[in-house]
Amino acid sequence: MAFSKTKTRACLAALAGMMCLAPLALAQDANAPVWYAWSPKPDVLPAYGDNRPVTRLPAVLAKHRGQKRWSEQVIATKRYDAKWIQAQPGDKSPNMYWADDRIFWVVWGGQIRFSIDGQQPFIASKGFLVQVPQRTRYAMETVGDGPSLRFEVTHAGIPPLYSGDQPRPANVPGAHYMKISTPTAPEGYDELNRPYVDFLKDVVAADPLHAPKRHFVVHDEANLVNIIRGMGVPTPPDSNRGHFHIGDDEFWFILEGRCDFLIEDTGLVTADAGDIVFVPPGRFHRASWALGKDGKPAMATRLSFNVSPLLFHNFAADAAGRQ
Repeated sequence: MAFSKTKTRACLAALAGMMCLAPLALAQDANAPVWYAWSPKPDVLPAYGDNRPVTRLPAVLAKHRGQKRWSEQVIATKRYDAKWIQAQPGDKSPNMYWADDRIFWVVWGGQIRFSIDGQQPFIASKGFLVQVPQRTRYAMETVGDGPSLRFEVTHAGIPPLYSGDQPRPANVPGAHYMKISTPTAPEGYDELNRPYVDFLKDVVAADPLHAPKRHFVVHDEANLVNIIRGMGVPTPPDSNRGHFHIGDDEFWFILEGRCDFLIEDTGLVTADAGDIVFVPPGRFHRASWALGKDGKPAMATRLSFNVSPLLFHNFAADAAGRQ
């Protein structure tokens, strides 16, 4: 039976309720039965290519020091196109939208006014997690006295559409823009997919020492963006390998504190707030909340990006389905 996107999303929402809104609840539930299976593990680990295990924000800022406007590619895969982008006050986007996927931002500096169809315009500052569903028009403008800095995530290889009441946009490599007609069918928001989350206000200030109960930021049949927050702990032993995914990469934006990542054939990586960690498919990886730079426990948060809320986790046979 074929399911519509609406029905699929309803099923996923129901599953989220059964998961009690706990990150990776299915994989981490101590009472869940453990299955054993033969899973395809690559003989040769997929290469990073132009991507890096960790992209450190201070290095990105240093690279573009003195530039008013710039864009820095962070992740480029068959699925994801992710960039750091700096803009100046008054810089505006056209009125635009994406046909078959969402666009997502982490605002990390300055102020951006978002105007999204069906929503009251709002100004996002550092820590805002903003997303626009497919087929929903939006525009944004950098406002205030200084530049804005945002981390932007889109679906790789799929250019946006622009509202037809505007001049024809410049062509993109391999395609030209032509005017079309289409039924009006914006995707809209729901109880799991909100226009924005103000991380510093809604999460950190609201409960400084606990994870948020509403930790999903994006949750649909093709995306999962998830706030994973907890108190820092000593780095687990290397015998705790974590898990790997079949055919799909994963990455994280560090929103708060420090996080440790043990990545197969890469080693241990410790990332700070503003850093981005990436792992290709097929590689064991383990994420944990790290101690602060002073060696003491402190709250840490990573924002995970996956292709699906139901992404399969392959744990080692001796791990009993747990990390």
